[in-house]
Amino acid sequence: MSLLVNASFSSQDFDVLCSALDAWCAERHIDIVSVEAQSAASTALDLYQVGCDSREKLLHALRDHRAA
Repeated sequence: MSLLVNASFSSQDFDVLCSALDAWCAERHIDIVSVEAQSAASTALDLYQVGCDSREKLLHALRDHRAA
């Protein structure tokens, strides 16, 4: 479940999220418009909102989360 209720993101937040998601997809050779990438994007938003607020933290958490 996504935590996006009444969430607002700055362009800097968006850049962090996109950068981490792009890197994650590139590592796995996944098309950014695939269902798997969409699922990862939702997970990335949730992780960002609970404190993974840098590209490095978010990418690390996304790797760990998606590997589980």
